[in-house]
Amino acid sequence: MLSAIILALVANSLAQNVDVKMKLLQHWDNNFEGQFCYTLTHHIVGWEVIIKFDQPIKHIQQWEADWIEQPDDTKCITEAKLVNKNYKGVHDKGEQLCLKFMANTCGSGEPSATGTLVDLTNDHQTLPPLNVKPGAQKSKYNYADVLMKSILFYEAQRSGKLPANNRIPRRGDSALNDKGSNGEDLTGGWYDAGDNVKFNFPMAWSTTVLTWGLIQWKDAYENAGELDKITLWLILHWRVGDGGIDHGSWTSPERMTGNRPSFKIDASSPGSDVAMETAAAMAAGSIAFQTKDSAYSATLLTHAKQLYTFAKAHPSYYSNSVNAAAAYYKSENITDENSWGAIWLYKATSDKKYLADAEAAHIPGESWGFSWDEKIFRIILLEYNLKKKSNDKGVYLQDIKATMKAWMPGGSVPYTPKCLAFRLQWGALRYASNAAFLALVAADLGVNPDIYRKWAISQINYALGDTGRSFVIGFGVNPPKNPHHRGSSFPMIPAPCGWEEQQNKGPNPHTLYGALVGGPGSSDDYVDQRNDYIHNEVACDYNAGFQSAVAGLQHLANGQKLPTSYKTCS
Repeated sequence: MLSAIILALVANSLAQNVDVKMKLLQHWDNNFEGQFCYTLTHHIVGWEVIIKFDQPIKHIQQWEADWIEQPDDTKCITEAKLVNKNYKGVHDKGEQLCLKFMANTCGSGEPSATGTLVDLTNDHQTLPPLNVKPGAQKSKYNYADVLMKSILFYEAQRSGKLPANNRIPRRGDSALNDKGSNGEDLTGGWYDAGDNVKFNFPMAWSTTVLTWGLIQWKDAYENAGELDKITLWLILHWRVGDGGIDHGSWTSPERMTGNRPSFKIDASSPGSDVAMETAAAMAAGSIAFQTKDSAYSATLLTHAKQLYTFAKAHPSYYSNSVNAAAAYYKSENITDENSWGAIWLYKATSDKKYLADAEAAHIPGESWGFSWDEKIFRIILLEYNLKKKSNDKGVYLQDIKATMKAWMPGGSVPYTPKCLAFRLQWGALRYASNAAFLALVAADLGVNPDIYRKWAISQINYALGDTGRSFVIGFGVNPPKNPHHRGSSFPMIPAPCGWEEQQNKGPNPHTLYGALVGGPGSSDDYVDQRNDYIHNEVACDYNAGFQSAVAGLQHLANGQKLPTSYKTCS
């Protein structure tokens, strides 16, 4: 499939490129030296040259590019293809790109040739049309468009064998040799962020949060025409890839070579936190697929129960068993995962033993926030919703209000001058978006709905452009163009890639539509720099709460309940 895509792109590029004639620098006997020179009309990051000779030649030698298929020195050929070396791909507009080579003619007379420069910089991705149903309330930002693009981001993060309906032209199959220690098939899943590692803990968290948003506001996806596109990649209890090795290189998923280490948990090397998070993801998935695919729903629920039982029997931190995880996604507390897994199993089964377990693990009081390692606030919301029916809701309601008070202006969470709730500098927009998602859930439960909805809008709209710029790639005014993301920074295959592309002064060749970047500093400062992984990296967990919050706002618009104004912190 990837080769067909490349051929189509090359054919499209050829129509836009001007052929140049070879300059014959030297010719003696049957030897000659030739050169092709191109004046570049735009910035490029990768290229190839297709050479067609007027007579057969052989013994080709060159030093400034690599043959896509090395010519056989003993055979005479009339066509050859060269691609840039991994340190010769990036060139600015106005530069002259010149290639010299030497060869022998197979006959007599002066040789001539035509060389076509093919720009491999980007895939010219086109966006699918929006199929929004009429009747939704108009809003400042097009939330349906944001939903569609956020889903495209997750499609761009896919690992393994891609489906025939892949909508990201630059993406191809990758990491097809991901295997467990006994040969288990570990292909599939998502690449975590701007890297090529599959970290199970945040991937399972992201799946749970996206599924919760789908369950909560299914109409948002239906009205935006995206219900069939929100595919859930439910992750099993393993991870693949060494973060240290991966972060020490700069390459795209399709170009990865070699075996990737895999890591697992079992009875001798347990990890109840990641097992419970995965159980939650599968239990939530079983709810989401109940009507669409009852057999798949049942399978997910069976696995969720198995993981839950395993986690209960082996309480432990997975980072103690998987040392490679400690530097990246180390869990600080397993109690919230225990409660989280239990509450989702109860929602999926109505078995009160799970509810009792969830309550036993409940941690009362104000919640610090909401992330892959901090689930207390969302547990409170789910438990409040369950207890609401029996009027036994006092402690949970207090916790909801205490947490939201901390996040509202004047609370313990500081604000930037332009009114972003700024919990931490690393992925600041992630924390604000996650809190906005839970504020919308609380509002739907009847807890201060007007106040919480207006606050949630203020945080999501900050990301979408309220400060004069968007922080969502490919959306709105002046969005980021240089995310810290390997796959989108490289030219099309067959061009190679490496650290030169990481240092490329131009924008990323491919638009990573829908990805939410980490966000600004505490003074709303932000520079769109590829090497700034604190403020400009993207991640699956960054978009999870954000996408679900946007679904919540689209749901309000569908019901004509979207607040028409909202206050900021000023």
